[in-house]
Amino acid sequence: MTDHSIVIRNVYIMLAYAFGALRSTDSDPISGERFEHLHDLLGEILVQRVGAQVKRGLYREYRRHRDELSTVRGRIDIGRTVATLSVTRGRLACQFDEYDPDTPHNRVLKSVIVLLIRHGDVTPARRAALRRLLPYLDAVTLIAPTSIRWNTLNYHRANANYRLLIGVCELIVRGLLPTQESGPTKLASWFSDDAMSHLYEKFLREYYSFHHPELSPSAAAVHWDYDEASALGVEQLPAMRTDVTLRNGSQTLIIDAKYYGESMQSGRWGKPTVHSANLYQVLTYVKNADVDQDGSVSGLLLYARTEAPDQPDLDVVIQGNRIGARTLDLNQPWSGLRAQLEAATQWLAPAGLAPPEPVTQRR
Repeated sequence: MTDHSIVIRNVYIMLAYAFGALRSTDSDPISGERFEHLHDLLGEILVQRVGAQVKRGLYREYRRHRDELSTVRGRIDIGRTVATLSVTRGRLACQFDEYDPDTPHNRVLKSVIVLLIRHGDVTPARRAALRRLLPYLDAVTLIAPTSIRWNTLNYHRANANYRLLIGVCELIVRGLLPTQESGPTKLASWFSDDAMSHLYEKFLREYYSFHHPELSPSAAAVHWDYDEASALGVEQLPAMRTDVTLRNGSQTLIIDAKYYGESMQSGRWGKPTVHSANLYQVLTYVKNADVDQDGSVSGLLLYARTEAPDQPDLDVVIQGNRIGARTLDLNQPWSGLRAQLEAATQWLAPAGLAPPEPVTQRR
């Protein structure tokens, strides 16, 4: 039976890759600790990293304030001073900038810490540790997690340490599930499939970026290889963007990450087959990317492995391009998981060498 803590530990490693916060697993106390619930892991990440951020100093921004003061500060707002008759009370309406910790990033941290305390499946000791962080965030506004606009949160040198923290917070909020029960919304015992799919895709891309920069990993766009002479309404063609594209010389591998509860579909007569839509998608990417039609582009569907008895194990050549489907077992120790990730790069044959002979498509 798979040790449940292996799964939890791998999620932490995936988070570290996905949000650019890699640290040595030998010296990292989080990766060495056992967690029975994913919320407990997330709570510990927040406890340790928010605590460290407090010691360094919370990220602050200059924010514009308006107030009636007895002494001049910043710029006097003459119009407001006259309109409110502040002078008669011996006060002046002023506008001034203040170096304030009440930033969008800190608002996210405070709101998600409160969310975990109220609804997360964390141990009493860790819940108490989360509560001890809140006094340091007293000056920060508490907002509704559903109001957070994740794509508006920017990062630069001054707040780069927040990247993993905000990534963890986003996954926590994405894991919220509505319940049929009355009362507040509760956190799922695990992430929602949507949240795990988002993490899985980002983890794969950042893993290859970290360990194989020579392969230029990216979420590259694929342009439709249409005939310009007869093109009409091409602006209506949907955009195509890969999860991971790797390149080695003239060879290209397109990896399409899939995180589903079922990695196979039931075909005719109950025969298990690769999901039709997934196969059509990766084939479309490959055929349009292979503009020279020389078979230099391959496609690989990489599913997160499930416990179903039948798993994808496809390797065929379709119209000159190698197409496959494999699984990645996230429940195994990290050494085995990394070996599987490295095996995927073998689909990129070094320049001048042929890839391993695949099974040819039968007509």
